[in-house]
Amino acid sequence: MALTPRIAIDAMGGDVGVRMMLAGAAMARHKHDGLRFILVGDEVHIKAALENHPNLRAASDIIHTDGVVTGEDKPSQAIRKAKSTSMGLAIDAVKRGDAGGAVSAGNTGALMAMAKLALRTMPGIDRPALAALLPTLGDNDVVMLDLGANTECDATNLTQFAVMGAAYARTAMGLQRPRVALLNIGTEELKGTDEIRDAAAMLRAAKGLPMEFTGFIEGDKLSRGDVDVIVHDGFSGNIALKTIEGTARFVTDLLRRAFTSSTRSKIGFLISRPATELLRHHLDPNNHNGAVFLGLNGVVLKSHGSADAKGVANCVHLCAELIEKDITRQVTDDLANFQSGNAA
Repeated sequence: MALTPRIAIDAMGGDVGVRMMLAGAAMARHKHDGLRFILVGDEVHIKAALENHPNLRAASDIIHTDGVVTGEDKPSQAIRKAKSTSMGLAIDAVKRGDAGGAVSAGNTGALMAMAKLALRTMPGIDRPALAALLPTLGDNDVVMLDLGANTECDATNLTQFAVMGAAYARTAMGLQRPRVALLNIGTEELKGTDEIRDAAAMLRAAKGLPMEFTGFIEGDKLSRGDVDVIVHDGFSGNIALKTIEGTARFVTDLLRRAFTSSTRSKIGFLISRPATELLRHHLDPNNHNGAVFLGLNGVVLKSHGSADAKGVANCVHLCAELIEKDITRQVTDDLANFQSGNAA
């Protein structure tokens, strides 16, 4: 039976803060009427923003705090003041069972540190991983993890990421047997570090998992849609993610410059506008907003700090879906099957 989604929102996080976070939550509730919320932050600002969203106001409780985790706070600083900040109290609501998941657009490092400390990693997971969906040329998005939570990983970490990523792909994209690959500098078996080659051997030997390990994938194939899950350490993954985001901005800025360079170009833009609008929609990061910390005893999502209301709504929708489909149980079951298969 599906779980009823109740989501704790760090209302003070993000570049814009309360107004944008609540606008996104309200947009999500208009499409998903069963959603309920715990809004954490300065009560005066929250109530003022709720005046514009009566549908959200009717489905929300407020936890007041004027403490905020800033973008400059180190994880250790954020942890020390966790019980007095909107981010810390949103995570605490998940820990207490008052909310099924939490969404924050605040400091990523602080969110990771506080979530890991409060919720702990699930049995069999050494380190949680940050996973996100990215657009591809294929029929489905691709799950990429880890995107920065762990700069160094051994083979066991990478295999655990693969199991978690496959469970996430089944939950978020409805795939029965996601295709999983390890990011490497080549597709040959001898390429890459010892950790990557050892992880590949462990995944090839795994039995009974609802996933298909396809081997290695190179960086120029990340967006082709040939696989459904791409696994890497957080250092490589963060660089890959930022490169993809930077390339998307480069393409859109280049097109904008080209279409405004002359009268003929402007006419050409009007003719090709349907195609350029499709491209803009495909590259818009708000359409894929929401990175999840996999491997914790609870659902915590990171929204991009600059996300607009549509982006926040998409992150909230994803959080609700992961709660409803019980992603934590799915990861736990898959990991237990993986470990028993390796032990056999």
